[in-house]
Amino acid sequence: MGKSRKRPCSLAGAEVFEAAGVVGHPADYQAGDVIFAQGNAATTVMFIRKGTVKLSVVSKAGKEAVVGLLERGDFLGEGCLAGQSRRMATATALTLTTLLILDRQEMIARLHDNPAFSDRFLSHMLARNMRIEEDLVDQLFNSSEKRLARALLLLARYGEQEQPQRVLPKLSQELLAEMIGTTRSRVNFFMNKFRKLGFIEYNGGLKIDSSLLSVVLHD
Repeated sequence: MGKSRKRPCSLAGAEVFEAAGVVGHPADYQAGDVIFAQGNAATTVMFIRKGTVKLSVVSKAGKEAVVGLLERGDFLGEGCLAGQSRRMATATALTLTTLLILDRQEMIARLHDNPAFSDRFLSHMLARNMRIEEDLVDQLFNSSEKRLARALLLLARYGEQEQPQRVLPKLSQELLAEMIGTTRSRVNFFMNKFRKLGFIEYNGGLKIDSSLLSVVLHD
């Protein structure tokens, strides 16, 4: 496990856990902290109360690939519930992040005896599976420009909120390139193009306008 600062405070504000009466252990991570590393023992499930977490894997040849970015309201580490004894990826906090941590056995017990919590977790897993399938189709059939546009819209949670814009956490072009399977120079080219077209804006952070969807829908 990475460096964490556990606190004895209450879990007020973690709506999903609070509504279901589930108790977890809060832990804070600074940007850059490793929450767990690939190959660590998988014994807990975590819920992101605040912040952004990067999931990455490293091949035997040492090549790293980003396989996902998770944010507030997402679970991570749930593979231990399906029998994984070791973490399959490394989880790193990209921003100041607060997690609620449940031991594997506690998580299983709560899923069995708390229908509201079980329903919330099932919805998360179904959404995660759909996202994985969509990501695969995206990699197989879409250009790098469309993949970048889609990635930015997903990070901005397009369709999940009423606001037409959202300021994203600081993301390097190298990270975006790893996410969509292209080079940093290509990401830089497309980001400049999106900015000139008014799809994105740099003003104290990266703002994504919903008009960026036109890039994804364009044939």
